[in-house]
Amino acid sequence: MRNGSISLKEIIKGIKPADEEWIEKAKERTSQLLMPTRALGRLHDISEKICGICKTLKPSISRKAFLVMAGDHGVVEEGVSAYPQEVTGEMIKTFLNGGAGINVLAGLVNAEVFVVDMGIIPDLDHVSLNGEDHLYIQKVARGTANLSRGPAMTREEAIKSILTGFQLATNLFSKGIDMLGTGDMGIGNTTPSAAIGTVFTETALEEMVGRGTGVDDQGLLKKQKAIQKGIDVNRPDIKDGLDVLSKIGGFEIGGIAGCILSGAYHGRPVVIDGFISTAGALVAHSLCPFVTDYLFAGHCSEETGHRSMLRFLDLEPVLDLGMRLGEGSGGALAMGIIEGAIKIFTDMLTFDQAGVSNKS
Repeated sequence: MRNGSISLKEIIKGIKPADEEWIEKAKERTSQLLMPTRALGRLHDISEKICGICKTLKPSISRKAFLVMAGDHGVVEEGVSAYPQEVTGEMIKTFLNGGAGINVLAGLVNAEVFVVDMGIIPDLDHVSLNGEDHLYIQKVARGTANLSRGPAMTREEAIKSILTGFQLATNLFSKGIDMLGTGDMGIGNTTPSAAIGTVFTETALEEMVGRGTGVDDQGLLKKQKAIQKGIDVNRPDIKDGLDVLSKIGGFEIGGIAGCILSGAYHGRPVVIDGFISTAGALVAHSLCPFVTDYLFAGHCSEETGHRSMLRFLDLEPVLDLGMRLGEGSGGALAMGIIEGAIKIFTDMLTFDQAGVSNKS
C-alpha cells in the first residue's frame, strides 16, 4: 500500500483491466450451478464481474463502507437550487448523527458511513459533533468559484481533490474494506455534474439538465443558462479530464473520481450512486478508461441526464426505482443485490454436488 506521495500519473499507470481469465472461470462455475442456464439473469453477470475484479472464485464483500463527499458550489448564486447553501453543512451533521437516508440504507447491508468535507464553506467543530470519528476534514477550499463566470477551481485544486479521494479510499481498503460505495452532499452539485455530463457525453443540454433538488421551470432555465455560460466561458477540453473538472466541476466530484481510481488501482469493487457520483466516474474514466471494469452503477437516477451518462460509460444500473436523493442511497440498496449475487455464486450447489442430472 503506497502512502500519500503517489502521483496521479503513477495511479493511472498502475491501473490494469479486470482479469478476463477469472471472469471466464466464473462463467464456467455459473454454468454448473443447479438451475437452468443463467436462470438468475444479471445476477450472474454481477458475480462474474466481482470474480474478475477480485481474482478469485470465492469473493467476499462482508466489509463495506461509504465515503460521502461534501462540497459547496459558487454557482448557487445563479439561483440553480431550491435549497439554501447552508443545508450542505447541516446535512453533514445529520449524516454523523445517523439520521439520513444513507445511514438507514447502509445499515441494511452493514456498511459504515464516512463523511468528507472536501470543500464546504463553514468550518465544522469536531468537539460538538456526534460521530466525529467518521468525519474527515479535507477542505480543498471554501466552496468552488462560480463556474458560469470562470473556472470552478484551479488545476492544482482539481488534482488535490482527486488525490484526496484516492488516499481516503486507499486507507479504507488497507483496513480491510472489501467494497466501497460513493455518496455526495452539496447544494447545487447537480449543476456541475450536468455540465460535466454535457461535455463528456456530448448530450444536448436540455436532455442532460434536470431539476436537481426540485427547482421550478424558472429555476431550470437559470440552471441551463448557467451551465451553457460556464461551458462557453471556460471551454473545457473534453480530452483532458483535469481540465473539465477544474473548469466546471466540484471538489466532491473530484473526490469521488479519486475513490473510483483507488478501487481500480487496488482491485476492489466500487459502487457508484447516482448523478453526482457518475459525474465523478466520467472524470475518472477520462483519466483511465479501465476504471469501468471495477464499477457498479447502483441505480439510475430520476435526474434527466443520468441514463445518458451510464450509457456513455457502458454501465447498466443495478436498480431503477425513480430515486434522486443522492448521498449513496441507491448504491447502498444495490449492495444488497450484489451480495445476493455473490452468495448464489459461492453457496449454491452444482448439479454434481446435488446429485441431479444436468441437461445432455
